[in-house]
Amino acid sequence: MEFTAGPPIVEALNVGSIDLGWTGDAPPIFGQSAGAAISYVAALPSNGKGEAIFVKPGSDIKTVADLKGKKVGVGKGTSAHNLLVAALEKAGVDFKDITPVYLGPPDAAAAFASDKIDAWAVWDPYFAIAETRYKPRVLTTSAETLNVKTYFLANSKFANAHPDAVTTTIAALKEAADWASVNRDKVAQALHDVTNVPLEAQTLAANRSDFDIGPVTPEIIKSQQETADRFFKLGLIPKKIDVAEAVWKAPGTN
Repeated sequence: MEFTAGPPIVEALNVGSIDLGWTGDAPPIFGQSAGAAISYVAALPSNGKGEAIFVKPGSDIKTVADLKGKKVGVGKGTSAHNLLVAALEKAGVDFKDITPVYLGPPDAAAAFASDKIDAWAVWDPYFAIAETRYKPRVLTTSAETLNVKTYFLANSKFANAHPDAVTTTIAALKEAADWASVNRDKVAQALHDVTNVPLEAQTLAANRSDFDIGPVTPEIIKSQQETADRFFKLGLIPKKIDVAEAVWKAPGTN
């Protein structure tokens, strides 16, 4: 199944509509805070250079600090939401000093096109589409701002009931990631065929992606906990959470 962003994937996992899904760093935090039945089962590289905050080339906004008082389109509870929060913090701008306009990528694309928002925080392929269409000014990327991961999540009940299916799937996805890292042109073509996103944009996205899958290590949990604590401090999630409680342990591991 295809989704436009991580939050609906978390919801689908929670209700059992899907068994596994890939999201950025923020969606599982929002999900866990809401009591979603999700578990972290593997970690992948950050969206990195493929996720950014950007403006149109003619904008008077030159830096992240210039976003003060501006409208910024972003998906609530997404990895781009975390990028925006962290970038503002790094620039010394209070999150309350901007106007976040919470929109899914398709609606945010329309708002950006019609200048109803001043800036947009989003990931590939939406970022790549905007790059090919507008040649925007990039204020920052996740690679420049954050040290985070993306994740494969599972419905908790499914993972506990079918551990072999989870480990077999992750192993197969690791093989696919290894293949993708040396066949980026084929990855771009396949995604173009499936999504109808222009090949130029998919090629741009594929060429700057990192392909890998690994375990959710203590260091990764610590980084994810820091993000969760930041969101709680800002009042973006209703309660403090312990990320480690949502990390799945494969049979035979401690």
